[in-house]
This record gives sequence, C-alpha cells and structure tokens, in this order.
Amino acid sequence: MIKLTQIKKSYGRHQVLKGIDLSVEQGEVVAILGPSGSGKTTLLRCMNYLERPSEGEITIDGFTVNCKRPSKSDIHALRKKSAMVFQQYNLFRHKTALENVMEGLVIVQKVPKEQARKQSIELLEKVGLGNKLDSYPSQLSGGQQQRVGIARALALNPKVILFDEPTSSLDPELVGEVLAVIRKIAKEGITMIIVTHEMGFAQEVAGHVIFIDDGTIVESGTPDELFNSPKEERTKQFLKRFTPDGTYSI
Repeated sequence: MIKLTQIKKSYGRHQVLKGIDLSVEQGEVVAILGPSGSGKTTLLRCMNYLERPSEGEITIDGFTVNCKRPSKSDIHALRKKSAMVFQQYNLFRHKTALENVMEGLVIVQKVPKEQARKQSIELLEKVGLGNKLDSYPSQLSGGQQQRVGIARALALNPKVILFDEPTSSLDPELVGEVLAVIRKIAKEGITMIIVTHEMGFAQEVAGHVIFIDDGTIVESGTPDELFNSPKEERTKQFLKRFTPDGTYSI
C-alpha cells in the first residue's frame, strides 16, 4: 500500500535521512518514535512532498514517484493520496470549524457546497464537535482545534493519514481527548502513520512501531517486541528515558 525505498534528505551538507526503507500495509497503524532531531518529522513530510526528498522512491496505493525527477503532476497526484495532521493545527483563523473542514472538499475536490457541508458536519460530529460548527479557532481549545484538523484530514478520504506529533502542542489535560479520537479512527481500519512521543498510546494503538535515530531506522517490530524486548542498544537507551506509564522522564 505504501512503500518507501531509500529515501534520503539533505540540507546542504547535513544529511537528515540516510536511506529509509519502509512498507506499510493497508489499514495498518504505524508509530514512529525517536529523539528530537532524528528525522521523524522530515520523513513524514517527505511522504507527501511538503519536503522534497533528495533521493529514493515513494509509492502510495500503486502510484510511484521517483524523488530525483518528479513532475509537478506526480507531486500533485501523490499529495492527493494522503492527508496530514500537524502539530500546530494549521487552521484558517478567519474560518469557522465547519468552513475549515469544508475547504478541502470544495476547493480541492470540487464537491458541491451543500454536499460538502453535510459531510463536514458528520465528520465534526464524529470527532465530538457537533456543537462547535460555527466556532472560530480562537474560540476553541487546543484539543478542539486539533480535532477539527483530524476532521479536515478525514474529509479528503485519503489513502493514509500522517500525524506529526498531534498532541505535542497540547496542555496535558487536553491530550486524552485527541488520542481518543485517533484511537477511534484506528479501529475503523484507516491507514495511519503517527509520529508520537506518547509511548503508552503507541503501544496500544499501533500494529507496528519504528524507532528512528540519526536519520536511519534503528529497529522496528510489533509494540510487544520493541517495548518489551528491544534488540538494539540504542533502542534500549531511548526507552529507558520513559516511565512505565509512557511519559517522558528527564
């Protein structure tokens, strides 16, 4: 369903990704873990060309892009197959929750406005915001804004949803409501790749966990394999920094 082959990314002389190979099956939930600066977010952004990889191939749902010489139409076609949920929500400040979700349907997918409105209301109800349709981002909590972002991603009916640390900007008491929505989506069989620092959540939701450090995949496996019997010393060192409940320990 998704296949990354030797994905590399450099900024000048600094190589951030050093040849990532990754396969994700349809309906699979993959969690990507790693320390700050390890290349997790860069990898996610390369998958939908928010960052242009220096080398490699990306295949999503049978469509392949050669990263050395992609055409504009290739990049556009690849982006249509994924949706991204950002750390900082990235909502339009001058649009309501409903208008934010409708935007992609009307502008990108050319869905008639009434149909887009109906779909968007259903999705906002799905993420628990049926009573916030006419609220602007400034009137919503961080958790509510992130749930609007998730509804917006779902509206595009993507082949995969990419989550870039979706709870990192939230106050601790708001993290649970966002994770609950992602947990609900995961049960519906939607393919998801989640960069996260929520260890307990990754153990619970993901079917496959990847640990990245210094631009390479150090280790991967099931949550049980990675968390309970990691093979690589670097993985063991990283996981020791987390408490039993999955929170980070300084």
